[in-house]
Amino acid sequence: MNVFRLTGDLSHLAAIIILLLKIWKSRSCAGISGKSQILFAIVFTTRYLDLLTSFISIYNTSMKVIYIGCAYATVYLIYMKFRATYDGNHDSFRVEFLVVPVGGLAVLVNHDFSFLEILWTFSIYLESVAILPQLFMISKTGEAETITTHYLFCLGLYRALYLLNWIWRFYFESFFDMIAIVAGVVQTVLYCDFFYLYITKVLKGKKLSLPA
Repeated sequence: MNVFRLTGDLSHLAAIIILLLKIWKSRSCAGISGKSQILFAIVFTTRYLDLLTSFISIYNTSMKVIYIGCAYATVYLIYMKFRATYDGNHDSFRVEFLVVPVGGLAVLVNHDFSFLEILWTFSIYLESVAILPQLFMISKTGEAETITTHYLFCLGLYRALYLLNWIWRFYFESFFDMIAIVAGVVQTVLYCDFFYLYITKVLKGKKLSLPA
């Protein structure tokens, strides 16, 4: 454990909490992509099946359980409890264009051709593009609520910090995982425009909008 991974985990957790609080307090999931949240639930489910086979630490197990639980809680709030506020018309990204290619890539490019390893690899690839339905939704609606942008910023910050974590581990632990690093770079790149708009607009009190 190093400072970059710890702060990355905390940023990731903060993003999840911000989103849940936004939905619960406003009693609305307006502006939130249910499709992105389903993809994240799939990511955590396929990545953390090792909960059934191995134990690393209380911290590791606790964070995995929290991520899975919060992911499904978010999906429940969007599609069940506050379904009437869900904007399905604008949440129209074709997720099969992400899931199918990512699934094929996971089968072809992985560290070990085993069931759990392929699912882990699938989760890494899928997480790198899971935010696309949310960004697509913002581009269609033209703007995003400030609280939603805070959620996205924390999510992007988590991935950027994890890249620094991989660099740290390479130099100080001689650990190198090409799959995780490439996927992390792709995911961070997807947030680049958002980071710029967040800093130049949201932090100055303006509403954020993405070009269509």
